[in-house]
Amino acid sequence: MLSFFGVKSQRRKPLSVGDMDYLEPKTKSNLMAKLLLLVSLVILAIIVISRSSSFTSPSVFSQREEGVTHVLVTGGAGYIGSHAALRLLKDSYRVTIVDNLSRGNLGAVKVLQGLFPQTGRLQFIYADLGDPAAVEKIFSENAFDAVMHFAAVAYVGESTLYPLKYYHNITSNTLGVLEAMARHKVKKLIYSSTCATYGEPEKMPITEDTPQLPINPYGKAKKMAEDIILDFSKNSDMAVMILRYFNVIGSDPGGRLGEAPRPELREQGRISGACFDAARGFIPGLQVKGTDYKTSDGTCIRDYIDVTDLVDAHVKALQKAQPRKVGIYNVGTGKGRSVKEFVEACKKATGVEIKVDFLPRRPGDYAEVYSDPTKILRDLNWTAQYTNLQDSLQVAWRWQKIHPHGYASY
Repeated sequence: MLSFFGVKSQRRKPLSVGDMDYLEPKTKSNLMAKLLLLVSLVILAIIVISRSSSFTSPSVFSQREEGVTHVLVTGGAGYIGSHAALRLLKDSYRVTIVDNLSRGNLGAVKVLQGLFPQTGRLQFIYADLGDPAAVEKIFSENAFDAVMHFAAVAYVGESTLYPLKYYHNITSNTLGVLEAMARHKVKKLIYSSTCATYGEPEKMPITEDTPQLPINPYGKAKKMAEDIILDFSKNSDMAVMILRYFNVIGSDPGGRLGEAPRPELREQGRISGACFDAARGFIPGLQVKGTDYKTSDGTCIRDYIDVTDLVDAHVKALQKAQPRKVGIYNVGTGKGRSVKEFVEACKKATGVEIKVDFLPRRPGDYAEVYSDPTKILRDLNWTAQYTNLQDSLQVAWRWQKIHPHGYASY
């Protein structure tokens, strides 16, 4: 065979030994390189698929499941929110907690996770409801059937010092949650409100028809949030329950959860927390602010509701919520107790003779507030069960003694 240049070319043959042909080294190396590349790509694909939930099964929290109610608990790492989450989980609800931990405790979430470790029972999302993008992500990635909205700053005295913070955190954030619920067709809202929306009524006890005339930014912000919800509900099929509750005390009778406010907020916190701090020697004594009110002993009168009763009211409200209807309920015992009575009950519950200092009034406080719980008994078949003040404080004190630094060890 002649080449183009007239020189006879020879056909190249593979080397052979016996009946076996061997490829030339260059051809063999090319094939091996291709095989190695293919194997590498397969291994890489397996790794990517194994690490990506989107290539496996979607999260159970992102899908609605017949017979399972998925509740978003905002502020679920806080005192009341964590107790509500515990009750919901005990009652076989699916729970997602959202909290920015500015007031809540990650330790409370860890306790709940330890109690309910099963897949699809509880998830925690660290997020701020003041971030619209974060709120949209939460609602777009989860299939909620209901929202219990607890997340809020909640100290009367602090609200008088930082009113804008309260209006943003309570009113604006509630608006954002409501908008997200509407976009994603979440059909039930249980809203955590307060007796502070009533201000200082002329007549006692307070009914749901008592005029709302709040006298501090906390109460005003909560009323604004209520007004937004009520206006929205007029043209919506959402089921809404608004619970206005009174002064919360106590803790989980099982000793798993308790109240653990941040140290820097102790002066703004609940009287029960201050009593326990004084009993443990964390502070030199208890400060009672205001002894010249027009009450039987000169100190404020409040309706103290045990947190276990309070979360029971929330669950009953969730069960009774009806589309296109709004329920508004006071959650209290119907009985007022003075601050001096509370202090004496705390002394007996702790067994400590707490030193008490009497100081001038605190800005924004009101003299006498207690509820008429007739409506919630009639409509929801709810009534307070834990009405002995000393007993509720003893339950809370047991948790405090075991956890002197709150959830710090978790």
